[in-house]
Amino acid sequence: MAENGEEKLIAVARHIAKTLGHNETMADDILQIFSNFDGRFREKLSEKLSDEDPRTLEHTLKSLDRQISRYVSADHPIWSDSADAAAFLDAVDDLLSLIQTWTPLSDEKPVAACLDRADDLLQQSMFRLETEFSTLIERGGESFDTTRFQNGTESAAANYFDSDDDNDDLIGGDDEDHQVPIAHPVTNYDFVIDALPSGTINDLHEIAKRMVAAGYGKECSHAYSTSRRDFLEESLSRLGLQQLSIEEVQRMPWSELEDEIEKWTKATIMSLRILFPSERRLCDRVFSGFSSASDLSFMEVCRGSTIQLLNFAEAVAIGSRAPERLFKVLDVFETLRDLMSEFEAVFSDQYCLFLRNEAVTIWKRLGEAIRGIFMELENLIRRDPAKAAVPGGGLHPITRYVMNYLRAACRSRLTLEQVFEEGAVGGSDFRRVEASSSLSVQMAWIMELLESNLESKSKIYRDPALCSVFMMNNGRYIVQKVRDSELGSLLGDDWIRKHTAKVRQYHVNYMRSSWNKVLGVLKLDSGALASSNGASRAMKEKLKLFNLYFEEICKAQSAWVIFDEQMREEMRISVDGNLTPAYRSFLGRFQNLSDIGKHEKHIRYSVEDVEARISELFEGRIGSAGGRK
Repeated sequence: MAENGEEKLIAVARHIAKTLGHNETMADDILQIFSNFDGRFREKLSEKLSDEDPRTLEHTLKSLDRQISRYVSADHPIWSDSADAAAFLDAVDDLLSLIQTWTPLSDEKPVAACLDRADDLLQQSMFRLETEFSTLIERGGESFDTTRFQNGTESAAANYFDSDDDNDDLIGGDDEDHQVPIAHPVTNYDFVIDALPSGTINDLHEIAKRMVAAGYGKECSHAYSTSRRDFLEESLSRLGLQQLSIEEVQRMPWSELEDEIEKWTKATIMSLRILFPSERRLCDRVFSGFSSASDLSFMEVCRGSTIQLLNFAEAVAIGSRAPERLFKVLDVFETLRDLMSEFEAVFSDQYCLFLRNEAVTIWKRLGEAIRGIFMELENLIRRDPAKAAVPGGGLHPITRYVMNYLRAACRSRLTLEQVFEEGAVGGSDFRRVEASSSLSVQMAWIMELLESNLESKSKIYRDPALCSVFMMNNGRYIVQKVRDSELGSLLGDDWIRKHTAKVRQYHVNYMRSSWNKVLGVLKLDSGALASSNGASRAMKEKLKLFNLYFEEICKAQSAWVIFDEQMREEMRISVDGNLTPAYRSFLGRFQNLSDIGKHEKHIRYSVEDVEARISELFEGRIGSAGGRK
């Protein structure tokens, strides 16, 4: 009964195999699969094959050898004729089926010898398929029409890789044979490149299917990636991107590197949003049903170009931290940041994990570079020497530089906040910040350094009044730049009020140190006015002193500078408002003297003259000695 049960089990298995299979050969294949799970199937299969004469195997193998050898040795592409291609694939299928069917009996010497020959023939077939595979890709690439894209975006991408006949912007010098046209700019990225014709893709898929089935999947992937890699490299070249090592990028003059960064930005966006997704799609179609081979092929195709792009970004990140590089480094940082979702989506498989990780690492390294640039800006402010004084107490170049630099930097405020928050959270060498925005603290710190530097520079001036004018000029400029930019919201209203008050205090200090002594001589002691002779002598001496002081101050301060027109007018009004009434009152008393006739010659300036001279102050030029003689 047990034997009958086994016979029935075998019969059921053969019935299932025949029912699922299209022919007897396929039924045997399925039965062979069953044999891997139960030795009884193997015994029955062996019995069945033993019933067949091994000479049948020899005969079939010779027939396949004749068919396949004719194609393997052909001196023309097999796929130039669709009938030859189909016949060759059928022969390869029969050879694979033959090997699979007879492998369970490989212990028998006649069968083993035939299988060795079959393996050799299979290897020759695979080598020829690999050659045909590469040829199809190359021929398909040559016929690629770069003006045809998916999703109806032909107009947006037309002439993407073409150059105008009169376009001189070429790479490669004067040798026209080596010139590579620069790609036209593209702003619409919502399309996919069909780099190979649909028929070619189907042919490639049929070849890939046989090579993977025969255990030559890696060889197929290598052939694919070798051929497609050239297309990507040429695409980057046509986008104007040079193949530069990290060392070459670091040695490049900054003006040239700025141009290269612009090209890199465009090439990276194009690669992550069009070129790489198109290659992903092509791989998936060629290796449809074989995800591992597709992933491996895609990685091999894109690895070189991706590393080229990332190496350039790394070279920028580890390069000089000179402050003027900030804005281009920000461009590179923002490009990688904005493309990080594309990196995650395109390089999502296990083979591309290292590319994703490398992109994140370099992106963070660029953040470190940005923080390092701000630290170098701090050092630049600290080291700026207090040697020569700015003529006339005007704006110092360091003030203009730092304030315009920070204003420009704050146009990327969101990016900088991200960079400095990352630095604070990540525990880098930047100061840890708890209460407020890391960027706000950074900006406040730079402003403090600048103010301290300016105070050191103000001490160069021997005249305290000029020192106050210098600080007033630079303080006013700083407050204006802060108020009229993102710096205002970063530093806050309290900061603005505090520094506006400082500017007012510099104004007060200027008045005290400059005009108080002039106002002092216009005051008359009651004792000096007790007698007419005493009053006459005292007022005459005071008038002489006034003329002397006023002349000196006007001569000096007409060469001083107040850059802001409104503040200059405010200063003149302030001086006039304090000096003119006192001088008018003094002249009134002087002219009431009984012997005024003898002393009238000492009145060098009328009230109108004084007002006129005040109106000439702070113009940055030497004023002429005016007034009544």
